[in-house]
Amino acid sequence: MIDFQIDIENCINVLRAGGIILYPTDTVWGLGCDATNAEAVEKIIVLKKRPAEKSFVVLVASERDVLQYTAAPDPAIFDYLQSQEKPTTVIYDHAIGLAENVVAADGSVAIRITKDEFCRHLVKRLRKPLVSTSANFSGITPPAIYAQVDKEIVAGVDYVPRYRQDDTRQSPPSSIIRWKKGEVVKIR
Repeated sequence: MIDFQIDIENCINVLRAGGIILYPTDTVWGLGCDATNAEAVEKIIVLKKRPAEKSFVVLVASERDVLQYTAAPDPAIFDYLQSQEKPTTVIYDHAIGLAENVVAADGSVAIRITKDEFCRHLVKRLRKPLVSTSANFSGITPPAIYAQVDKEIVAGVDYVPRYRQDDTRQSPPSSIIRWKKGEVVKIR
């Protein structure tokens, strides 16, 4: 196992204090904060120069977390997700317990159960869902590797883990789907 415990500790301290982090995800480099803290979410909106009405992706560590932050999701979605190799974000109806500015106008929320070891540790230690939005200004190509992150974005966060900063492997963004009565509706 790669040792990223110091980075996890530092991230947790920042997140619990209402700060934002720049971190490697299972897809691209992302900006993150406690998804239950509206003030922290607002900091990301301002930093990204992003329209406030645009909703966010939230990372969780397990199916149980999805059940905690959504009302009555179809359990069959979890079987579908286990069959997917590519990271898959699901738009769930009826978000609960999240900051209002994380949730879409229709009350839905985009959630991904992360399989990435660093992100899973981070979410589990935080004990809350984590905002995961690409670390770029709104409308600009998301950074696949740390070297592609705009310096203004780096300067605008409270902490950047050293973990994976030198990694040059690139992963595509997640698939995004909506689950409608047992059917997959592909968004991306």
